[in-house]
Amino acid sequence: MKVDAHSAKVIGRNLSISTKHAIVISNFIRGKKLSVAQDYLKKVIKLKSAIPFTRHLHKIAHKKGKMAAGRYPVKASTEILTLLNSVEKNAQEKGLETSSLVISQVIPNMASRPMRQGRQIRRKTKRSHIEIHAEEKVKEKKQTKKPEQKQVEKETTKPATKKVVKKVVKKVVKPKTEENKK
Repeated sequence: MKVDAHSAKVIGRNLSISTKHAIVISNFIRGKKLSVAQDYLKKVIKLKSAIPFTRHLHKIAHKKGKMAAGRYPVKASTEILTLLNSVEKNAQEKGLETSSLVISQVIPNMASRPMRQGRQIRRKTKRSHIEIHAEEKVKEKKQTKKPEQKQVEKETTKPATKKVVKKVVKKVVKPKTEENKK
């Protein structure tokens, strides 16, 4: 995506979070206002509201409310919240209005997973790349023509042809009287 004058972006590289959680969170916040997404992620960190899981559902419990399966991915939420705060700061630096920012794209990708040494077990660590684009939604006003302008346009667009006037002849029907009947 090309970054223009009405958008801001941020890229998080090699974040130590689960890629599955990053995918679910990004699908949830995509298309929302920036302030709404930040508030919701703060609630997730405080364990007040859950993120609905719609993709990776194996052995995930149901939560209260309208969602079916859900979890509280605190670590991933804190990392994504810091990226959202960074997008907001980048937008302020560009001179954009932060109250009208909408998250247009959230792109989570799996990063390289380095090996972690243990006493007897070697494991791979979790790493993810996340790219966030936020656009400023500008309300476009519809331009309406004034009635005076319409009249001027009508007068100028009339063709110069002869007008044909049709005469309507009305037939006069006399009421029937007794004399007419005889």
